[in-house]
Amino acid sequence: MHKAGFVNIIGNPNVGKSTLMNAFVGEKLSIITSKAQTTRHRIFGIVNGDDFQVIFSDTPGIIKPAYELQESMMGFVKLALDDADVLIYMVEIGEKALKDEAFFNKIIQSKIPVLLLLNKIDTSNQEALEAQVAFWKDQVPNAEIFPISALENFNTQVVFNRILELLPESPPFYPKDQLTDKPERFFVNETIREKILLNYKKEIPYSVEVETEAFQEDDKIIRIQSVIMVERDSQKGIIIGHKGSALKKVGVEARKDLELFFDKQIHLELYVKVNKNWRSNVKQLKRFGYDQKD
Repeated sequence: MHKAGFVNIIGNPNVGKSTLMNAFVGEKLSIITSKAQTTRHRIFGIVNGDDFQVIFSDTPGIIKPAYELQESMMGFVKLALDDADVLIYMVEIGEKALKDEAFFNKIIQSKIPVLLLLNKIDTSNQEALEAQVAFWKDQVPNAEIFPISALENFNTQVVFNRILELLPESPPFYPKDQLTDKPERFFVNETIREKILLNYKKEIPYSVEVETEAFQEDDKIIRIQSVIMVERDSQKGIIIGHKGSALKKVGVEARKDLELFFDKQIHLELYVKVNKNWRSNVKQLKRFGYDQKD
């Protein structure tokens, strides 16, 4: 008997969804920072065994959209609700509600199994934890509740075992050696964007998109050329920094991570271009892969 299915992870921003998926998959597929809206796309992480295939789906944190990019991000979440075999609703200690009531109503009315993961219990105590479990049992009576720490990998194996029990019988959806549905350039773009999120403040990281224009691989080295898009000329200057120092730091940090990811030497060239108001331009968003209907 072979089991296979989609396990979709949703929750508010900064709840630890990407950390959890990376823990399940054993690879850093989703970028992780302490800033909201780090995840913009829906990313699949595929875990294979002899008799199972679990396709985990990491989605953007649920927000109320303010512009076209965020509308598209919430579109990915809606898709994740529609095609799940098992739904993981992730909350953290102290959290009381989802930021969108309509999404919350879909969860409590769900006909598929719902696992509510109470994350970051390593920051709490037993009394607070018991109170939180009682609160969420009342809020989401259809869910099985698991206290976890995604960062410390605590109780994640118990959750994974329960997922395997709940998966339907099915042949695999993807080849057994496949780790994700995303191409190599996507991970280059995301790695560079993660370094921008970590190294710049205020609006800059949210005004940035990364596009890899060249990815040439041979036996020993991968040569990459990527463009960092910003919305305004002033942002271009901030990204580059004094005598190129800020951009160089992003490049060095991204290259180190990419060498670990691809297990090869990386030659990375970064450029910065202005692409005015790309976050509100439907045509540009489609170009960058934010048209979730495709």
